[in-house]
Amino acid sequence: MSDLKNLAETLVNLTVKDVNELAAILKDEYGIEPAAAAVVVAAGGAGEAAEEKTEFDVILKSAGASKLAIVKLVKDLTGAGLKEAKDIVDGAPAPIKEGISKDEAEALKKQLEEAGAEVELK
Repeated sequence: MSDLKNLAETLVNLTVKDVNELAAILKDEYGIEPAAAAVVVAAGGAGEAAEEKTEFDVILKSAGASKLAIVKLVKDLTGAGLKEAKDIVDGAPAPIKEGISKDEAEALKKQLEEAGAEVELK
């Protein structure tokens, strides 16, 4: 599944020149007509609009089964006190961090999910 997601991401990020070259390769080497390349061009246009977002919010949707571990992790990740971290977890869905980079948001999400929490990026 992740290979397909990577392929889709690669296709979305192709330039018009790359799409034209891909269409030529598909036609010459695989017998696929360039009409199929129009789908790639359409997907490319949609991807550019999605890339504009630069700030993300990490939202804790649910603490899951290991609430204590999530409280400790939220405390460590946010620098909040134990009571504040507990209030965040008890108030789920609640923002953990807001306005952060995509890489930082995905790293936080991964840590929280590995601990058993349900997390969403917005």
